[in-house]
Amino acid sequence: MAQDEVVLRCEGVGASLGDRRVLDAVGVWVKRGEVVGVLGPNGAGKSTLLRLVVRVLEPEVECVWVCGEEVRSLSQKEIARRVGYVPQQVVVPFPFTLEEVVRMGRWPHLGRLQPEGERDVRAVREAMEEVGVWGIRGRRVGEVSGGELQRVVLARAFAQEPAVLLLDEPTSHLDPGFACRVMGLVRGVCRRRGVGALATFHDINLALLYADRLVCLKEGKVLASGTPEEVADPALFRDLYGIEVVCISHPVSGRPQVVFVPEAGL
Repeated sequence: MAQDEVVLRCEGVGASLGDRRVLDAVGVWVKRGEVVGVLGPNGAGKSTLLRLVVRVLEPEVECVWVCGEEVRSLSQKEIARRVGYVPQQVVVPFPFTLEEVVRMGRWPHLGRLQPEGERDVRAVREAMEEVGVWGIRGRRVGEVSGGELQRVVLARAFAQEPAVLLLDEPTSHLDPGFACRVMGLVRGVCRRRGVGALATFHDINLALLYADRLVCLKEGKVLASGTPEEVADPALFRDLYGIEVVCISHPVSGRPQVVFVPEAGL
């Protein structure tokens, strides 16, 4: 697989919920080893786009390809071999150990009643070591913090050995420290493993810091796309969110960041 290979391609993606058009002719592509962020207000269609890739929602037409294969031609198990999905709400209903949660990521690679092999055991350990939770693998889900559980869910996705990683607002319930650590982990692991990631964000500055490219959605359509430097435009954020911002350079990374202008009277 070449480093510049496109592992996820969405062309002319459309979706409706009832009589409301949620996505309209959306185009997104993700290359191996890069993180593409999706920005937009509530209801812009960010989460819907991810759900279409894994067929939680069914694409209307042939419009989504993973590793060159159209997703409607793939079974759910075949999709899971190629795509790791980290939903916005992480729910683990039973008191599994953290290692047991990550081992669930190996099911796409196992036949019915097939026991885990050496490769499965190794994949689980490597994923947990990469995100820093191997040392607490024996703890149960209810015994860890939200940040630690988010790392475990990431490890489960990496244990799938996917070509594509989908992250639906992966830092929305985390404090700033954990949010930066999680996105640093995602970017680092994607580069080392050659995984392409598509992540939705509410936090503009976090997206500008960690994404290689950004896609901005408004009312189900692509308003703009490009590198953080190309997207960091006060006029764009005014159109996208109805807010006034000033764009500055991060004093350490040099990446663009936004400073919000207070509303009149504040």
